[in-house]
Amino acid sequence: MAAELTVHQLIAKHRPTLDQALEAIRTRAYWSPHPEHPKAYGEHGSLDMAAGKAAFDALLGTRLDLGQPGTDGFVGGEVSPYGIELGVEYPHADVDVLLPAMKAGQKAWRDAGAEIRAVVCLEILKRISDRTHEFAHAVMHTSGQAFMMAFQAGGPHAQDRGLEAVAYAYVEQVRTPDTAEWTKPQGKREPLALTKQFTPVPRGIALVIGCNTFPTWNGYPGLFASLATGNAVLVKPHPRAVLPLALTVQVARDVLGEAGFDPNLVALTAERPGEGIAKTLATRPEIRIIDYTGSTEFGDWLETNARQAQVYTEKAGVNSVLVESVGDYKGMLANLAFSLSLYSGQMCTTPQNLLIPRDGIRTDEGPKTFDEVVADLARSVDGLLGDDARANALLGAIVNPDVKARLETAAGLGEVALASREIANPEFPGTVVRTPVVIKLDGAKPDHEAAYMSECFGPVSFAVAVDSASDAVELLRRTIREKGAMTVGAYTTDEEVEQAVQEVCLEEAAQLSLNLVGGVYVNQTAAFSDFHGSGGNPAANAALCDGAFVANRFRVVEVRREA
Repeated sequence: MAAELTVHQLIAKHRPTLDQALEAIRTRAYWSPHPEHPKAYGEHGSLDMAAGKAAFDALLGTRLDLGQPGTDGFVGGEVSPYGIELGVEYPHADVDVLLPAMKAGQKAWRDAGAEIRAVVCLEILKRISDRTHEFAHAVMHTSGQAFMMAFQAGGPHAQDRGLEAVAYAYVEQVRTPDTAEWTKPQGKREPLALTKQFTPVPRGIALVIGCNTFPTWNGYPGLFASLATGNAVLVKPHPRAVLPLALTVQVARDVLGEAGFDPNLVALTAERPGEGIAKTLATRPEIRIIDYTGSTEFGDWLETNARQAQVYTEKAGVNSVLVESVGDYKGMLANLAFSLSLYSGQMCTTPQNLLIPRDGIRTDEGPKTFDEVVADLARSVDGLLGDDARANALLGAIVNPDVKARLETAAGLGEVALASREIANPEFPGTVVRTPVVIKLDGAKPDHEAAYMSECFGPVSFAVAVDSASDAVELLRRTIREKGAMTVGAYTTDEEVEQAVQEVCLEEAAQLSLNLVGGVYVNQTAAFSDFHGSGGNPAANAALCDGAFVANRFRVVEVRREA
C-alpha cells in the first residue's frame, strides 16, 4: 500500500474479502483466502520460498527498531530449538511512556468506524500473507515446528484466524445502527421525538501475552479482535518466540501509519531475561483487555488478579479419546497415530488419554483386546515414524527442556507400550527430536489416577483401561469437568454410546470429533467453521472464535438529542 492509498481504496480492495469471511462464518462452509501450499506464493509481490528464506536469514543478528516511544534499550537472546542463535534485538519499553502514547491514537481509530478498522486490519493480514515464507521460518525457529507445519499453522491458518476475528468483530459492531430516529406517540399531544447516535467505543489498551508453541496462530485472534473493535494493542511475546510477533507488529505499524492512523496503536514490549513483565503489565489500570495462551497456573492468576481487564485465556486441559468400537480399525489407528505424533504432541489439542474398555473393543476385523489395541497403535506410530526424514517432518523439535523432562519422566508412570526414541536431524545436528511414548494405565488403580488426571504436555499419551463403555463416559465427564479439555474424540459404532458421549460434551461444553479415520484429525480446527475451545470448561474461558470473543472488547455509547 503506497502512502497515498486512502481508506476508500482500502475498502474497494478488501471489502469483498470481508464479505466472503462474513458469509463463511454464517454458513460454516470451507473457505480460506490464504493458500496452504508453499508454491502458491511468489506472484503479485509476495515472497517465494527462496526469497522468504533469504529475508529470514537477513534478520538474523539485526536490531528490529520499531520506532516506538519509550524505548529504553534493546533485548534479545532467542535460540532456535534447531540450534540457531537468532541474535535479533527488540525494543524494551518504558511502559510509563509507551502506554500514554498508545492511548493517544485511539480517538481517531474509534471515530474511523467498524468498516474502516476492518479493512485496515485486512491490509495488515494481506501484507503478512505476502511474507508467509519469511514468517514460516520465524515460527519454525522459535517454536520448533517442522517447516511445513510452521508454514501452514504459522502462516495461512493463523492469518485465517485473524481474519475470522475481524469478521466477528465487524458483525458485533454493526449489529446496532449508527443512528436512529425515535418517535413515541403521545395521544393528542405532539409525539416525543429524539435522534439517537450509537458509537462502538473501545475498552482501552489490549495486552496480548504470546505463547512459545504457536505465537501467530494463538496470537492473531486476540490481536485482531481488539484492534478491529477500536482498541490499541500491546504485544508481549513469549521470550523464546519474539520474532514472529515482532514482525507482525512491524507490519501493523507500517499499515496504520500509511492509512493515516497513529502507528502506536500497535506496539511491542519484549522483556529482559527473568524480568517477568506480564504480571506487571496485566494489572496496570491502562490495560483493559488481556489475551493469554499458556499454563493453567498463570491463566488462573490473570483471571483472579487482572480485575480491571476483560481476560480471555486458553490454558491447559486433559484431552481424551474414547475407543469403544470402530468400523474402520486401520483407519482409526492411522488417524490416532498421526494425531499423537504431529508436532511431538506439543499442541493444546493433542489427545492424551485413550479410554479403552479392559475387555476390548469390537472392530471390522473382529474383537480386539485392550492389549491388542494398544500394541497395534504402537505399531502404527512406529510405522508412521519409521523413516527418519518423515519423522522429522512430522515431529519437529522439542520446544523446551520442560517438555523433554516430562517425556523422560513418563516412562516411570506405568507400563511402557511404546518407548520414545531419538531421531537424528541431519540438517540441524543436535536438535532434540523424540517420538511419542505411550503408557498403559489402569483406571481402577488410585495410584495411576495422578498421571491420567494431569496434563502431560508433549509427546506423552496414556492408554487407560476402564471397566466398561459407561465407565469410560463417566471418566470422560469427570476429566472435562475437573481438568478441562480443548478436544474430545470418540470411536463407536453403538448409537447409545455415541449419544452418551455427545451428551457429556454438550453438558460439559467440550468440542467433540466422532469416528475420524481420514485426513481430518482431532487436534486440527478450521477457521470460519470449527470452534477452537468452547469457553465452557476449565481449559479455556473463551472460544476461537465466536461472538462472545469479540463483543465485550467494546461498548456502545449512545448520544440522544431532541429531534
